[in-house]
Amino acid sequence: MTATQKKLIPAPVLVTGHANADFDCLAAIVAASKLYENPVLVFPGSQESNLRNFFIESATYLFNFKDAKDIDFSTVKTLVIVDTRQRSRTTHVAPALENPDLEIHLYDHHPDSDDDLPATHSVVKPWGSTATIITLLIKEKDLAVSSEEATMFGLGIYEDTGAFTFSSTTEYDFEAAGWLKSKGMDLNTISELTTRDLTVEQISILNSLLESATTHEINGIPVVIAETSVSHYVRDFALLAHKMIDMQQVKVLFALCRMNDRVQVVARSKIHSVNVGQVCQSLGGGGHNFAASASVKNKPLSEVKDELFGLLYSSIHHEKTVREHMTAPAISEYETVSICHAESIMNRFGLKAIPLLESEENPVVSGYLEYQTAVRACSHGLGDAPVSTYMTRKFQTVEPEDDLYPVMEIIVGKRQRLVPVVMGTRLMGVITRTDLINTLVEEPSRVPDKLFTDKTKERNVRTLLKERLPEHHFELLTMAGELGNRLNVAVYVVGGFVRDLLLGRKNLDLDLVVEGDGIAFAYKLAHQLGGRVRQHKKFKTAIIIYINAAGEEERLDVATARLEYYEQPASLPTVELSSIKMDLYRRDFTINALAIQLSHDNFGKLIDFFGAQKDIRDKLIRVLHSLSFVEDPTRILRAIRFETRFEFTIGPQTTKLIKNALHLKLITKLSGTRIFHELQLIFNEVSPYQSLLRMQEFAVLEAIHPSLKLTPAKSHLLKEIEKVLEWYRMLYTKPYPEAWIIYLLGLTSASKQEEVESVLERLHLTASQHNEFMTLRSTVKSTINLLGKIRPEAFSQLYKMLSPIPLEGVLYMMARTKSETVKKNISHYLAYLRNTTLDISGEDLQLLGFPPGPAYGEVLRKTLFAKLDDKVNTRQEQLDFAYRMLKARQ
Repeated sequence: MTATQKKLIPAPVLVTGHANADFDCLAAIVAASKLYENPVLVFPGSQESNLRNFFIESATYLFNFKDAKDIDFSTVKTLVIVDTRQRSRTTHVAPALENPDLEIHLYDHHPDSDDDLPATHSVVKPWGSTATIITLLIKEKDLAVSSEEATMFGLGIYEDTGAFTFSSTTEYDFEAAGWLKSKGMDLNTISELTTRDLTVEQISILNSLLESATTHEINGIPVVIAETSVSHYVRDFALLAHKMIDMQQVKVLFALCRMNDRVQVVARSKIHSVNVGQVCQSLGGGGHNFAASASVKNKPLSEVKDELFGLLYSSIHHEKTVREHMTAPAISEYETVSICHAESIMNRFGLKAIPLLESEENPVVSGYLEYQTAVRACSHGLGDAPVSTYMTRKFQTVEPEDDLYPVMEIIVGKRQRLVPVVMGTRLMGVITRTDLINTLVEEPSRVPDKLFTDKTKERNVRTLLKERLPEHHFELLTMAGELGNRLNVAVYVVGGFVRDLLLGRKNLDLDLVVEGDGIAFAYKLAHQLGGRVRQHKKFKTAIIIYINAAGEEERLDVATARLEYYEQPASLPTVELSSIKMDLYRRDFTINALAIQLSHDNFGKLIDFFGAQKDIRDKLIRVLHSLSFVEDPTRILRAIRFETRFEFTIGPQTTKLIKNALHLKLITKLSGTRIFHELQLIFNEVSPYQSLLRMQEFAVLEAIHPSLKLTPAKSHLLKEIEKVLEWYRMLYTKPYPEAWIIYLLGLTSASKQEEVESVLERLHLTASQHNEFMTLRSTVKSTINLLGKIRPEAFSQLYKMLSPIPLEGVLYMMARTKSETVKKNISHYLAYLRNTTLDISGEDLQLLGFPPGPAYGEVLRKTLFAKLDDKVNTRQEQLDFAYRMLKARQ
């Protein structure tokens, strides 16, 4: 290498963005670098003066960027590109694209284009900024973020969302910014960098644009086109377009400026039906629906303008309003009518849903009722209930002059079957799913692609699976997916495991669902694992029992994708074959209605039909449909258990449905066995006390049995039980008690014997459980008073009294007693005395010359008591003590 030659920098992992970078691009580069090990960052250059100055002054120093000309592109194995996917916008790293076996990872928020690079890994979401997408990935992975990084990421979000004022802004942008603020994001710095004072030249150009601005009606849409010319290149031309929109209240703007040999085009749109990104892409540029730009070389301004008009007339369609598509007048009912009456109205007119008004005196729209819900409610004998009980109250409305885009988002994106059209508080009509489908059939080109490919629900969690699962569990899921591929059936891992994966909680309880014959699949998978199968033909499920690599027995549940329906309230379900969506719909709460695809090319794809991810973010427990508690009232106890476990909140509509199910006394229709099982699960939680308080708030305990109702004294005792069990867990000793026995002792502590018998019968305890519980209750009652009479340090007496009593009874007495001395004695017994053993045995007594016999047991017991009282500590002292007793017996 000669002295003039420069050694190039190896870059196995290279992170960069698009040419002419903006703040979002710069922020996304830095953010993406945190997702990779030892990345090399390459800044692609920028024409914006603020960004360029900021980069030169701060970013190069802070984040160690390299220049593209210094990179050895032949060493690049993973190329990470952010804020674009277009090959034409990444020419500065073009040499790397020729590398064999190159992995390309893309992070972007722009629409698809024909120029997009093929990706090995792609995360594309229609959010306000790419920085948002990567920030939430960093949050999900719980990576450390410095205040400088938080400010950098926030700068990208603020810039690309117009400080959250652009139409492209989503709730995820707010979430990311809120999290970054908690990490030290400096808003003063962001304000300084995003607030730009115009130069004298820029003011002159802006005036020229304003004077030239003309409004053109293009297929019913007002479009403003402004043009100007300068003899040299002008930086920050996009800033002038922003200023012009703010000053003139323009909804669609195309600003054109001839600069030397090129025409710079900046476009902004506030109307969903005008996609400026698509127009600018046709001009050789790019962007997204609401903001885009293009630079057209070697064409006069007039030619570019003519081409622009042609593109606008071909891409903009007449803006049809809600009024043109709504059904009016709407058939409606008051929320006081019965469900069966509403069902008969919908049946008569062939309606899938009906809007509901609050009352005749106040006829405002208060919700709607779906036909399917009404039919199911009537079949459960609930037809006389008012529709207000099971109506949907969470809904959105539109106005007659709105365009159709909000309707599309509500019906397709939010899955709201019926959209009321209102003017003020007055119901003008409705738009239904059928109305929308008819529109889409007539004019499919008017519908944004994202309504049908909701990429927010197409998240891939393969990396999470790899990071959070033990290796053999990850391999097991991979094996199940590959088997599904060979059998040509879709395979999913579902339920609580997926929920806990997203929450970052450990859960290795894997449940598989197969869109096919689940039992046949289980036998084939068991053969690969060298395990056996226990099948349940009635429910089309199977359990695979196998030995893992560590030599431990494990179980894997396999089910056939199914739909469960209930023939009557609180009954066991009937099972039918169905798809994964219907299988998830039968589950209790949205947070449990998640699946991860394992088969075909989508390993790790998260399936979320019902908004579970949002409910997890909002910490909300929400049922999937309004008859959920009617069909299975045990879900009431599950809702309370999950609320406490995850520190979530039961949603307002779900709360109302719980209260309604209790009002209908549906818990009384449940078998005692099912209730007892749910109570056991609650008692096995870390904090059952809070769940019991919530059950009291809902009056669930007294609905199970009046004797279980809490009193202040019971509440105090239950709290003490929880403290005692937490203390015992910290001993890390076995055996572990059956918590349900202790809590049930507490719940029945003030009850008479016949009342307790009645509680046990309601819970359908087995005969042995029943007898053992009543015996323990009696033993505890007689023993607890005697404990206070034991003299200090009479440990043998304490041992004699407590050792015959089951562990559950001892712990209960420790919680119940108000005497600190008794508590101390019991804790000493549990921590030390209970595990005390002798240093001698019957064999030692035989060696002393005494023949075996019943005396051995009594002598050893007395020797143990002497050791407990600190009279014989060493082995020799114990032998001497035993010898004297045996000698005295001769």
